[in-house]
Amino acid sequence: MTGREKIEAAFSTDGVLETPVVIPYEDIYIRDHWEALTSKPWWHAYTPDIELQIAWRKEVFTKINQDWLLLPSFYSRNERQYIQFEERSDGIYQIDRKNMKEHRLEKPRVSGWSASSIESIHPKQLPNTVDDLDRLLPPPTPFNEHSFHESGRADLAHCMLAEFSDLFPICRVNSPLWSCYDIWGFEGMMETIATNPELIMHACERYLEYSLHSVHEAAVLGAAGIWIEECLTDMISPKAFKLLSVPYVTRLIQEIRALGMKSIYYFCGNPAGKLDFLLATGTDALALEESKKGFTIDIVEIAKYVGGRCVLFGNLDAIHVLQNGSIEELELEISRQLSARRFNSNRFIMSLGSPVTPETPVDKVRLYCDLTRKLATLATDLSVNQS
Repeated sequence: MTGREKIEAAFSTDGVLETPVVIPYEDIYIRDHWEALTSKPWWHAYTPDIELQIAWRKEVFTKINQDWLLLPSFYSRNERQYIQFEERSDGIYQIDRKNMKEHRLEKPRVSGWSASSIESIHPKQLPNTVDDLDRLLPPPTPFNEHSFHESGRADLAHCMLAEFSDLFPICRVNSPLWSCYDIWGFEGMMETIATNPELIMHACERYLEYSLHSVHEAAVLGAAGIWIEECLTDMISPKAFKLLSVPYVTRLIQEIRALGMKSIYYFCGNPAGKLDFLLATGTDALALEESKKGFTIDIVEIAKYVGGRCVLFGNLDAIHVLQNGSIEELELEISRQLSARRFNSNRFIMSLGSPVTPETPVDKVRLYCDLTRKLATLATDLSVNQS
């Protein structure tokens, strides 16, 4: 089976014995390990040349050897007529010949943080009224499928689907509640959740519109799955989560399903007291962070609780096992996680609980993928022989 076929089978009622294996946030991994993954220059990640875009991805995907890929939106055909890149003695320049503008590109920084500080949002003025929110969050322009397709923004994605047809294509969106961080920051978001939930609900309605716009775009790109990211909401009460997140994620998932795609709900943090709410959204798959920050998430116990109601993703520890663990420790943890599939009707996809860290060697990530396939096959053969 191809990677796409394995993931599609995992989403079926019967599940799959050839357990798929993925890494979440492959774009972060590629950014942090560019030189080890491809011989192409870093700025090829930004070029409007589709052939160059496909070329570096061929090298990268071969080295990762996972079962899915992230689909990007791209420059329009009109933009591609005028944008070019030029190597100069002082760096790489992006030139817009239509507007006669140019700027020097900065090479992406490993880990993504700025040179001076950890980046977080600290708004000077917090929105306190519905009018404040409407000024900050105007309604999105209605999505026009024909216009988007005709613009050429899906051209790279469609070329990737043809070139990498054996991989399961996904796109990502944020949950509406998690998106509120963008306008309130952490402290403001938490305070407003506690003191003015109605205002948060108004923001979630608008952010849901944005997320639905992105989901419709993903459908035109050719995505088969949507990764829904939920962060910081482990810090609010189950009651607040039920009120402020569940209804909006549920509607988002319903639209994903209506468009013929699968939903993957990734909950960061401790799901204690919220697991039933996560399942109540009707998500097609559930992904959880690894044990950290004082809490424990045993994926085998989670599998027993989920009991086949949706696909379950593994949550292998990206730091203590993948980055720092020995090969024996990695193999042992993969085997332990794979045992979860029998408690979830074989509806299981091997994954990490968080992105690959900058200090994790490329060879270790490839080993994680290869070991998963080897151990999944051995476990399947053993099960067949015993039966």
